[in-house]
Amino acid sequence: MERTAPPRDRAAPTPTGAPDADAPRLLDGVPRQRGPGERAVAGARQPGPAAGPGRRPRPWGLLPRLRPWRLLPTPTGTPFTFGYALILCLTSLISAHANPALVHALLQGSSTDVTHLVRTPELVLVGSALWVAGGVTSPFALAFVLVLTALERRIGGVRTAGVFLLGHVLATLATEVPVGLAVLAGHLPDSSLHRLDYGVSFGVAAGIGALAGLLPLWQRLPLLTAFGWMLLQDLLAYADPMTNWGHLIALGIGIATWPLVRRWYATGLGVARTRR
Repeated sequence: MERTAPPRDRAAPTPTGAPDADAPRLLDGVPRQRGPGERAVAGARQPGPAAGPGRRPRPWGLLPRLRPWRLLPTPTGTPFTFGYALILCLTSLISAHANPALVHALLQGSSTDVTHLVRTPELVLVGSALWVAGGVTSPFALAFVLVLTALERRIGGVRTAGVFLLGHVLATLATEVPVGLAVLAGHLPDSSLHRLDYGVSFGVAAGIGALAGLLPLWQRLPLLTAFGWMLLQDLLAYADPMTNWGHLIALGIGIATWPLVRRWYATGLGVARTRR
């Protein structure tokens, strides 16, 4: 009896809406899988999440960030200015609350007058810079904190101390030496050899002059104009001409350090970039 081959099973038509047999099946429990009708494009980037309320671009994003706390000295960021400011606060408390006779004796012993400069120049040049004329509320006390903090953040503590001492020492000698010569020539009385002279104003003036050289032009000109005009007004008032001339000399000394402080500043920027 002749055998006949069984008829081949024809593939049943795929019902409409049924998943394709060639498409990978979805796994249970795995979220965010592609559906059967989706096709992934190789190398196509998925759109990122929309910027939330916290990611909206700020209109001032191109401007430098304002950090007002950097205007004040800190023990780690500006150790020279911070430590020096503490000493000035201590001496200001002494001058305000101690016995007046004791305070006068301390100030007289620290004075950079001609007599002390001849006898103990090193002692009085350092000692006179430990006091603030007018106390911590004087304009030069506020300028000390702001100017030396800004300068130290740019060139370092040791170099800031060098600029300060350069202005303090040279301006003191430039004002006291002519007094001594005038006394010898008979143009001034002998009492001028013992004039009371102390404070940090010469060093601060030199710091202002040096800092101006590191600022952009739109900040440099107003700073020098305002400070120079104030010094000229004090000089025209003729209340203390030797000290007023010392302030102008110290400002000029600070301006004369521009090539040096700019080189220090550029070197500091280069070192900071290499460490990144």
